[in-house]
Amino acid sequence: MNVVEAVNVVKDYEMHKLVVHALRGINLNFTAGEFAAVAGPSGSGKSTFLHLAGCLDTITAGTLRIEGRDVAGLSKTELALLRRNRIGFIFQAYNLIPVLTVFENIAFPLTLLGVDKHEIRSRTMAALESVGLSGMEKRRPKEMSGGQQQRVAIARALVKQPVLILADEPTANLDSKIGHEILETMAALNQSAGTTFIFSTHDQMVMDYARRIVRIRDGCVEKDEKK
Repeated sequence: MNVVEAVNVVKDYEMHKLVVHALRGINLNFTAGEFAAVAGPSGSGKSTFLHLAGCLDTITAGTLRIEGRDVAGLSKTELALLRRNRIGFIFQAYNLIPVLTVFENIAFPLTLLGVDKHEIRSRTMAALESVGLSGMEKRRPKEMSGGQQQRVAIARALVKQPVLILADEPTANLDSKIGHEILETMAALNQSAGTTFIFSTHDQMVMDYARRIVRIRDGCVEKDEKK
């Protein structure tokens, strides 16, 4: 099953009365369970593609489907529900809520989904264990290292059991040792849960872990290879 399907996707931005062609007719499919990297230099269009796949932005032309649904035909409310229910996000800046504990940060998406309190606790504690943070549920983000905060972000993305996780430069703020540990964690979770992971990156370490690498340059797919 195609989780993400892009057909001749174009994305243009207008900046200071100039049109920037971020994506120039991208054709890409990602199936369930993939662990893939979209790679390229700064300005290549890789982050733009991730934002479109996450329904954080809209395409200029072409067709984009998430689990077979043409997102161009969805209302803002429907797009918000699709993001909330089916897609998890991991950002390089972690984006944790500083006033909340680790438990509360991870549980927050389940609260939005209206999940029963007992199930929230069960799933949150299981997510904590899956990323190696058992016993840290009462800490706040400022009391944790960068690598630990990124693990919290991974647990938060996974706890709602999404079909797709989009990770934008997830190792950018980490040293190589912690970066390897984070990638090992995500690779193990991909194998155990079957969740599709798509990374946006220019980090060779991420590409080494990926089982598929899509190279983008100047808004076009330059190479698409599986290992």
